[in-house]
Amino acid sequence: MVFHHWLPAIDQLPDDIKALKEIIIEGFTHRDQEIALLKEQLKLLQATLYGRKTEKMQPTTDDHQLRLDFGDEPVVEPEQAVSTAKETKVPVKGHSRRKGGRKPLPAEFPRVENIIDISEAEKLCECGFMKTRIGEETSEHLEHVPASWIVRVNIRPKYACRNCEGTESEGPTVAIAPVPEQIIPKSFATPSLLAFLIVSKFVDALPFYRQSNMLARNGVDLSRGTMCSWATKVAVLLKALIELFLELIIQSPVINADETRIQVLKEADLKAKSHSWMWVFRGGGRDRPTILFHYHQSRAGKVAENILQGYKGVIQTDGHSGYNFIEDNPNQTNAGCWAHARRKFFDAVKAAGENAAPGLAHEAIDIIKDLYKIEKEARTNNLDFDQILELRQTHSKPILDAFKKKLDKWKLAVTPKSLTGKAVTYALNQWEKLIVYLSDGRISIDNNSAENSIRPFAVGRPMPSYPGGIGICASCASKNWLFNDSAEGAAAAAIFFSILETAKANGLEPYWYLRFLLEKLTELKTKEDFIPFIPQNIDKQLVLDLRAKHMNLNSTN
Repeated sequence: MVFHHWLPAIDQLPDDIKALKEIIIEGFTHRDQEIALLKEQLKLLQATLYGRKTEKMQPTTDDHQLRLDFGDEPVVEPEQAVSTAKETKVPVKGHSRRKGGRKPLPAEFPRVENIIDISEAEKLCECGFMKTRIGEETSEHLEHVPASWIVRVNIRPKYACRNCEGTESEGPTVAIAPVPEQIIPKSFATPSLLAFLIVSKFVDALPFYRQSNMLARNGVDLSRGTMCSWATKVAVLLKALIELFLELIIQSPVINADETRIQVLKEADLKAKSHSWMWVFRGGGRDRPTILFHYHQSRAGKVAENILQGYKGVIQTDGHSGYNFIEDNPNQTNAGCWAHARRKFFDAVKAAGENAAPGLAHEAIDIIKDLYKIEKEARTNNLDFDQILELRQTHSKPILDAFKKKLDKWKLAVTPKSLTGKAVTYALNQWEKLIVYLSDGRISIDNNSAENSIRPFAVGRPMPSYPGGIGICASCASKNWLFNDSAEGAAAAAIFFSILETAKANGLEPYWYLRFLLEKLTELKTKEDFIPFIPQNIDKQLVLDLRAKHMNLNSTN
């Protein structure tokens, strides 16, 4: 047993035996605490690597065993929280429950009938008369038709006068129609091909090198480098949308913000293995959701501060210190995220294991679950913002007041460096931000809308290695895409993620929306020209009609 770093130097040890015993006991206590903390971290790492990913808790047989009674403080039980939430009288529209079973195939898909009939001999009855057709049975099966490629040939007839051979005309000797304007001049790229390549990469997470291999199997020679070049050029032409998105976000009463790492190989002043960052901002409210991605090599708060310069309202974030600039701006309010607070306690539960006796972390998760039940009531009953505010003030606030008292007492009882201790400290440090959502029905209980917006970007990254040599092997890691080659490519990715995720949030199919936009692109010269065609403003029927036109479908079906 070695704990020499807790002991004074030999020549500084006391001669008194009692004092020596106290030093030894203190050393063993310190050692045991460190071992317990290391074991907890190891269990969390193992659970993260090999355990369930969901944060849902296993049901317990007795909710009361998860509660620690500290005496005469008011305690709001889960049943009370749910029942009080249900006492709010809200008219709810009647609904019919959909019958289970397999969903029917889309009605707009073309049907090819295959008649499976009996022979003529089987149609002859034993009485000598032919049997009459009295009905039929049908079943539908889905066929896959491989993608087809069409080469569009532009033919421009040339005209010249054989009589004077142009000597009598001041104009050109040969008359010919002008070359149609292209998105990418002197290339064979069309809006449909560009939309297909871009959506495949930024929605379906298919990197360009994989798309190149897939196209090659169909006889199309298109290199990864060419696709990267095309995408970067298209992104530059679509920058006006990003400016419009930012204007809409700045007008929002609430903005959700988050950030995630990205590796860029050829970033100035950074090593290839360094991490840069993709920031995401979501605003626009329920009616006009707007999602803006922004690439930057830094995670410093100055990045978000510059983007949100001049904004007045609520910014909802996690506990990242980069958002501390909000506290210094009297026109901005920082709302916290209960999902992050819950995750800290869940890590403690996960490290303890499924068979561990319920403790403080379990109780905290149960209390937070009560808060989410109230939010679910608001969504289920389709409450407006004023009703949500009233519901929270009446039912969520008492739960939070009681929870705060518990956290203050727990802080004195837990080891600060333990996972539970860290969770308690995080909740207390973030408390003023965590309760901001009580003041406005437009503010969410968590920052999940930003996290969900950034998830499509993060889905293709490989899982990280962990300290101590434990990690995911290269063959097991996700390899949809591993990095961006350049800062220009990362900036282009931010533009495409902004447009495509905003299109999805506004109920538009991303491929057909982007194709429509690209077919219009050569006509759009100024930022104002784009305004009618951003996802928040566009007439969705235009996109549906384009889809119907190219799929030979009736858009009214």
